[in-house]
Amino acid sequence: MSKPASAEQDAYVAIGQHGPSGTSCSSWRRATDLEQLYHLYSDSFPMELRQFLLAPWIESQDWAYAANKESHATLVFHNLLGEIDQQYSRFLQENNVLYQHNLRRIKQHLQSKYLEKPMEIARIVARCLWEEQRLLQTATTAQQDGQAAQHSGTVVTEKQQLLEHRLQDIRKKVQDMEQKMKMLENLQDDFDFNYKTLKSAGELSQDLNGNSQAAATRQKMAQLEQMLSALDQLRRQIVTDMAGLLQAMDFVQKNLTDEELADWKRRQQIACIGGPPNICLDRLETCAFVVERQPCMPMHPDRPLVIKTGVQFTNKVRLLVKFPELNYQLKIKVCIDKESGDVAAIRGSRKFNITLREQRCGNGGRTNSDASLIVTEELHLITFETEVYHQGLKIDLETHSLPVVVISNICQMPNAWASILWYNMLTNHPKNVNFFTKPPVGTWDQVAEVLSWQFSSTTKRGLTIEQLTTLAEKLLGPCVNYSGCQITWAKFCKENMAGKGFSFWVWLDNIIDLVKKYILALWNEGYIMGFISKERERAILSPKPPGTFLLRFSESSKEGGITFTWVEKDISGKTQIQSVEPYTKQQLNSMSFAEIIMGYKIMDATNILVSPLVYLFPDIPKEEAFGKYCRPEAQPDPDMGQDIFGCENDVRASDAVHLHTRVETASNCHPNAVTEQLRLRVAEIVRVRINQEPEVSFLSLSPCLFITSEEVYS
Repeated sequence: MSKPASAEQDAYVAIGQHGPSGTSCSSWRRATDLEQLYHLYSDSFPMELRQFLLAPWIESQDWAYAANKESHATLVFHNLLGEIDQQYSRFLQENNVLYQHNLRRIKQHLQSKYLEKPMEIARIVARCLWEEQRLLQTATTAQQDGQAAQHSGTVVTEKQQLLEHRLQDIRKKVQDMEQKMKMLENLQDDFDFNYKTLKSAGELSQDLNGNSQAAATRQKMAQLEQMLSALDQLRRQIVTDMAGLLQAMDFVQKNLTDEELADWKRRQQIACIGGPPNICLDRLETCAFVVERQPCMPMHPDRPLVIKTGVQFTNKVRLLVKFPELNYQLKIKVCIDKESGDVAAIRGSRKFNITLREQRCGNGGRTNSDASLIVTEELHLITFETEVYHQGLKIDLETHSLPVVVISNICQMPNAWASILWYNMLTNHPKNVNFFTKPPVGTWDQVAEVLSWQFSSTTKRGLTIEQLTTLAEKLLGPCVNYSGCQITWAKFCKENMAGKGFSFWVWLDNIIDLVKKYILALWNEGYIMGFISKERERAILSPKPPGTFLLRFSESSKEGGITFTWVEKDISGKTQIQSVEPYTKQQLNSMSFAEIIMGYKIMDATNILVSPLVYLFPDIPKEEAFGKYCRPEAQPDPDMGQDIFGCENDVRASDAVHLHTRVETASNCHPNAVTEQLRLRVAEIVRVRINQEPEVSFLSLSPCLFITSEEVYS
């Protein structure tokens, strides 16, 4: 039901003088400010009835009791009709034709629908009053405690409050306009009916001929003149109100398009590269034609704005136009690089075409064979166009996505995503496809925030200050304070790090992939220190008791690796820091990192298997940290001894061969070169002992046992 018109609210003030006032009246006034209130009322219980008959009278009746007792419901219903008659009499005395007409219509509706079913109207009113109180209580509590702002995550600024107030005022004016237009139509119908009735009776023609009139005829003519005057007055008022409405809408439209919509698009940029969620998305996206969800491939939901040729991608545009006449499906036209002049300005840029049905991007070739930009630095715009027809007026609407990178091979994804990060971090220009012809520099503060988002957007933890400082040192070298230090695009993504054959971003992106796919649970628990320099690592481990270890990412593995470093004492009691070569994704495919840590053992000088890993830094027992992430069969039984070769089918090394080994105490020892030889030799011995055909598929050498190649077989 439409919200009551402002003219009706003036009538409410006048009517309030005839009845009680106080808390109830104030309660109804406060309730009218709640947008949810207008969803409670319908034709079953018109809001005009609530307005015209005074809030105090409605609230003073025991509707809940009437809803369960028919005799009381009948009494209350007839009292309700009596109140309508009293209000009608007041409007009659005030010569208010509009409200007379409205009340007469409401009374006829109630009599036709509820005269035989008074309990039904009692139930409807009781429910509406209960919902009103609930909404008021919720709104009051939220306002006092600040719950509304906390729940939506929105920090309501003075500017936003002003905009919301303007929008609410426009809603009221629109609803007022709708109500008055409806009144005008009904009043016009009544006038036409009475005029035609009088004319068909011949009474009007007699009057026009100057003949004498009966008293009844004069009265009818006076009523017609009065209705005609009211029609003219209402039409003039509607025109005046419409002018004020258009002025208010113009202010809000300029505010939205010039300021708020631009701010919203900037926040969406930040959200696309892992930043905080767009807290004001719901309000603004319902007021404009915007790209609500940026282009994204379904297989890579965490990396929007990178699409691959020939691969389907999804995106969503939103247009909310609340016109009942627009009951047809809007057709959207999609094209890529519509403004071809911008693309043509880039030497070597590629041309693409989009197939709308499947949302695929096809390669159309290069415009020039001599490219000045690499593929992952080319930016493209996807444009969305539609047409809206209203009241015979054609409105052309157009919007576009944020710049996208089009790749032809998935191996280009890391560098393409780096381009998306750099662009959205440093500019809010919506169409700057020439951005990478001369990419601007960024500051460490900007880069640090974006790097932390890459973890926090896909895991439960971002990067700490200490971790970010380590990354800054890798990018910029040693420095006392990195705040404000500048980083070039080439330094971030294209140039190799000092002493390495790969760039900073390639290394970091592979670590992000490693975390998401293989060690996510351990990262979320905070067990992985991750980024720490070797100097810092030695400094924090040296004071710790033997067996204390930490987990960090490898600095030398391009594909992303993780290792552990622990404290031990040598024979002389001197503290040593030991570590193993990193475990890569290939090794973690066959065994989880938690199982590797739990099963990791070395053989000491007395040929006894011991675990050098006891406490996760600073002092968390290993079993407490990693035991819950291990499969039951992965945890060794202390009573059965340790199967140093990890053989299945209950074939143990002790049954097959006696080994004499020495422990490798140097750091960074790796099993690959040694264990492959051991795997073949042990397999040969086992075949001899159990008389099986030459196959070794039942052998599974644990990658967590590192021994040297000095073996003596008896």
